[in-house]
Amino acid sequence: MKYYSRLKTLRLEARLSQADVAKILKCSQVGYGMYELGKRKIPVEKLIQLARLYHTSLDYIAGLTDEREPRPKHREDDTSL
Repeated sequence: MKYYSRLKTLRLEARLSQADVAKILKCSQVGYGMYELGKRKIPVEKLIQLARLYHTSLDYIAGLTDEREPRPKHREDDTSL
């Protein structure tokens, strides 16, 4: 699965328009539309913004996992790893 195939679904579930997301990403609506169509690659910084916006992981957006919830952060002092 390509990353852009999940963008529209996530956006619609969040009840946002392309213009809404474009404003958050500080790009044009046309530019964002190109991301959703897979006609333009999304910079990593914008992917991170989208993952935070939709409360999911980059892996989910990229299609590397079907788990929508991001993994919990590990504490640096956790020695059980």
